[in-house]
Amino acid sequence: MTDYTYAGAELDLFAAALTWKSYLRRRVEPYLGRAVLEVGAGLGGTTRVLCRGDQDRWVCLEPDADLAGRLAEELRAGRLPACCQLRVGTLAGQAPEPEFDTLLYIDVLEHIEDDAAELAGAVGWLRPGGHLVVLSPAHPWLFTPFDAAIGHFRRYTKRTLAALTPPGLDLVRLNYLDSVGMLASLGNRLVLHRAMPDPKQIAVWDRVMVPVSRVLDPLLAYSLGKSVLGVWRRRPHP
Repeated sequence: MTDYTYAGAELDLFAAALTWKSYLRRRVEPYLGRAVLEVGAGLGGTTRVLCRGDQDRWVCLEPDADLAGRLAEELRAGRLPACCQLRVGTLAGQAPEPEFDTLLYIDVLEHIEDDAAELAGAVGWLRPGGHLVVLSPAHPWLFTPFDAAIGHFRRYTKRTLAALTPPGLDLVRLNYLDSVGMLASLGNRLVLHRAMPDPKQIAVWDRVMVPVSRVLDPLLAYSLGKSVLGVWRRRPHP
């Protein structure tokens, strides 16, 4: 258990961003194995999209007791696949269980103050050949009141995310995603200064901008975007 309390209030707001979550699923699906540990599962919004229900085990790890309570209700109501299970807490302070094919940090690592220590500890939870997947907001110059309001310590570049590569892992993918959304974030940074987007803004981003990004991102070789995706593979034991 943990006394951690999540500072953000945006999870319900972003739960409706299904186009974005579908785009993310296409990018990370090749790295989802039979046993998945999702760190910071929140309300299960990402779980619903990424978990197809054919995994052997999908552990939703959530440190916030209130969010975990709502996630438990989602599980009881059958709104998440049967392979999903809830664990309340964090990786820190637990004995590693090196039995997972995939560890997910989807919009989570930026909330953790000591991100390097977190990823170093995550290695012990992966099987040899397993993948660590991190998606986080990109570019420190896009840091806005919204980031501060939901408890972000930082935004990342490809360079700073790559610098977190822990011993025992090899970086296999490093891309920016959502090039059009980056322009929207820049507008908020320079003009709107909003601490929280409204539902209409989220809908326009998800239904209009993300589909365009899905076309532009590969044409731009994933060199621009408001999010950065890193994937690492654990080396086989010598």
